[in-house]
Amino acid sequence: VKVKIRFGNKYLDAIFSVPEKKPTYGVILTHGAGGDMNFPHLVSLAAYLASHGVLVLRFTCKGLNVAYRTKAFKAVVEYLKLSDDYKLSGVFLAGRSMGSRAAASVIRQSQDDDDDDDGFIQGLVCLSYPLHRPKLQSKLRDEDLLLIRCPVLFVSGSADEMCEKQLLEGVVSKMKAPKKIHWIDKANHGMAVKGRTTDDVMEEINAQVFSWLRENVQLEHV
Repeated sequence: VKVKIRFGNKYLDAIFSVPEKKPTYGVILTHGAGGDMNFPHLVSLAAYLASHGVLVLRFTCKGLNVAYRTKAFKAVVEYLKLSDDYKLSGVFLAGRSMGSRAAASVIRQSQDDDDDDDGFIQGLVCLSYPLHRPKLQSKLRDEDLLLIRCPVLFVSGSADEMCEKQLLEGVVSKMKAPKKIHWIDKANHGMAVKGRTTDDVMEEINAQVFSWLRENVQLEHV
């Protein structure tokens, strides 16, 4: 289902992947610095989750400024929260690369503002979280991660040039939130692995995301 979501004086393009049964939980999903909501990995994940009973709303927001992307993500969260079509008990925020930074920012800000006191946001899924720029490991983008309190799942490639394995493990060990890392062996930032098809890698990612979601919500609903 295609929708337009108001954001300031503009509209964001978004698509709902709707399960057959009435969903209790949803995932809001967005793309990295390049591409849009039709990035194949996002389409694959949305279809997989919807087929397992989770509503997915993915959206496009162009713009390379994280603060701008965060504001857009907030607008989408509000839209879903107030939606009459889908009355959800809670939502997980998910993003790929820069999109996951924006998602982390939304969660930290909503904690700071106490505007999520009803617990609508249930957790965070970071696909290829860009912990640092390539070859610039001294400057970590970890400030939001260290302050988040809800459950967080990281799915990262062990050969990701923007997320060195030991560095992410170090940050995660300092996080107060319940957290889990799933390493995709030998995958780069784009989740490409020599000798494996994209579909094969996506199957692994999709199954991991779904089983983690299921662990973090009341099981009978999903």
